[in-house]
Amino acid sequence: MNTAIYHISLIDLLWVMIPVAIVIVIYMRWTQDRATLFYALFRMLIQLILIGYVLTYIFSSNSPYLVVLILSVMLIAASVISLRPLQKQQKSLYFYAFVSIFLGGIFTLMMVIFGVLDLNPWYEPRFLIPLAGMIFANSMNAVSLAAERFESEVERENSYSDARATSYKAALIPIVNALFAVGLVSLPGMMTGQILSGVDPLIAVRYQMMVMLMILGSAGISVAIYLMFLKKDIERIRK
Repeated sequence: MNTAIYHISLIDLLWVMIPVAIVIVIYMRWTQDRATLFYALFRMLIQLILIGYVLTYIFSSNSPYLVVLILSVMLIAASVISLRPLQKQQKSLYFYAFVSIFLGGIFTLMMVIFGVLDLNPWYEPRFLIPLAGMIFANSMNAVSLAAERFESEVERENSYSDARATSYKAALIPIVNALFAVGLVSLPGMMTGQILSGVDPLIAVRYQMMVMLMILGSAGISVAIYLMFLKKDIERIRK
């Protein structure tokens, strides 16, 4: 099997900017928003370049304290970003988001590193940080969808139980769609990356199963915890 890894130059990346440019033009014309996509792209490029250098340092240092610090920063960032769509920003909601993503994410991450992979040492950064990133990011997106939908449902004067059910279902739609589509419509990122690097497809499939299960578990738990927090705040959200 050919296990060659294709190296991508920064110049080569300009090719994929062609469809992105089309999206930018459509977005600007239809929404009249001339800043958001440019800002998002700029942040993405800077953040990825910086994280490349940071991960190189972390992998070489192999320090559990540094890994825990990185995970803490990821958690805080995820909890803040998750509430970006909300119109009513309340300090308590950020606390709810942080605790929800922390409990759902860390619990699932522990099942993976101590159960599925049995990492030795447990803080092996080459495994722990990418896995935590996938877990926290998907929990963040799910909480974000739930928070936005719950706010809308409450403004429509729906009861807490109805708003909770609708919000929970909406938050999991992208993940449930991914479960239906994986292997038929798409080969997810982790599986694709492993296959491109020469890993046996049957081994790559097992890793992808682990990823899909941990994403569903962490996101579902995080959203459930967040929505349970909101039960006592529903009147304040209505105001």
